[in-house]
Amino acid sequence: MNENVTELVPVTLRGGVEEERRFSNEEKDPTTSKELNEEPYEVKISFNMLVNRILKHGKKSLAYQIIYRAMKKIQQKTETNPLSVLRQAIRGVTPDIAVKARRVGGSTHQVPIEIGSAQGKALAIRWLLGASRKRPGRNMAFKLSSELVDAAKGSGDAIRKKEETHRMAEANRAFAHFR
Repeated sequence: MNENVTELVPVTLRGGVEEERRFSNEEKDPTTSKELNEEPYEVKISFNMLVNRILKHGKKSLAYQIIYRAMKKIQQKTETNPLSVLRQAIRGVTPDIAVKARRVGGSTHQVPIEIGSAQGKALAIRWLLGASRKRPGRNMAFKLSSELVDAAKGSGDAIRKKEETHRMAEANRAFAHFR
């Protein structure tokens, strides 16, 4: 039996238009993926945010392919659920506080401000993708999987960026009254 079979899957696009697309067994459509449907709502949102941030030139199917390949590599490396590694990486990189430039009396101060959960998650995903794009490696799936595994372990460029942001906020704590 051929394991890599291509099948037609009905997909609902924006605007309620239904269309049939071909997907192989290796790269399933996210709407039919059992692994994604079993995960909590929070992970689905993070997953979709990751897809939309990795997206370039409107090629969403390519973004899904990259992420599914990265998830497969994470599964092979860690032998755990890749979505839990993704959740752990995003939680590890999410900042609590950041600095914002405020102009007061002719001089610009870096004022520390607290960040909400949605903005923190968006920053974390942006930093994870930026760090993975900077990594040397073969392809984006390999670089993304390596960065996510490193971030889940508490190391990597994205974690360093979070710590740097926290240090900057701590150093400029004296300007917190300018909020």
